[in-house]
Amino acid sequence: MARYRDAVCRLCRREGGKLFLKGDRCFKPSCAIEKRGTNPPGQHGAARRKMLAGYGEQLREKQKVKRIYFVLEKQFRNYFEKARSQKGVTGENLLFMLEKRLDNVVYRAGFSTSRRQARQLVNHGHIEVNGKKVDIPSFQVKVGDTVTVKDKSHKNTHVEGAWQTAAGRGRPGWIAPGGRDLSVAISALPTRTDIDANINEQLIVELYSK
Repeated sequence: MARYRDAVCRLCRREGGKLFLKGDRCFKPSCAIEKRGTNPPGQHGAARRKMLAGYGEQLREKQKVKRIYFVLEKQFRNYFEKARSQKGVTGENLLFMLEKRLDNVVYRAGFSTSRRQARQLVNHGHIEVNGKKVDIPSFQVKVGDTVTVKDKSHKNTHVEGAWQTAAGRGRPGWIAPGGRDLSVAISALPTRTDIDANINEQLIVELYSK
């Protein structure tokens, strides 16, 4: 499967703001945005920055959302097509499907400090859904599901560190504490207010509708 293997801090600088791809480092002075500013990466990054309009603005918004959720183009386009075929607002449907990905739920629940780390936890079999191991990051959770860190993984240093700082980062209202430690329940469907207000999903709909 194709994966992004380059420095993720370059992605934040390319999009002109923090995408929180490096976990706790994004909150420290060592963050690339704090050290180097929001100019695009590269020797001539500052000279390349310009006001965007129309297609350019739509493209940058799509790229930003893809990078926030760490999804590649083909899979992102598939999500859009499914969102368009569903009832409701296409852009919001798209974001809801991205939010319900298991790797995103693991991150939102506080089991990891970034979505990239959450994907690794899922791939390596540390996560269970309703008591069964699920190692597919794109797995879509449903209302009533319980997402848990396996008992044998409770002492994982990455999980322990993330869980200790989870309270400070907050948890969306649709993810409720489970019945035991390192466990959460999907109590409702995500709403638009649970998702980053800086995302303009309508630009993505306009881009793919051309």
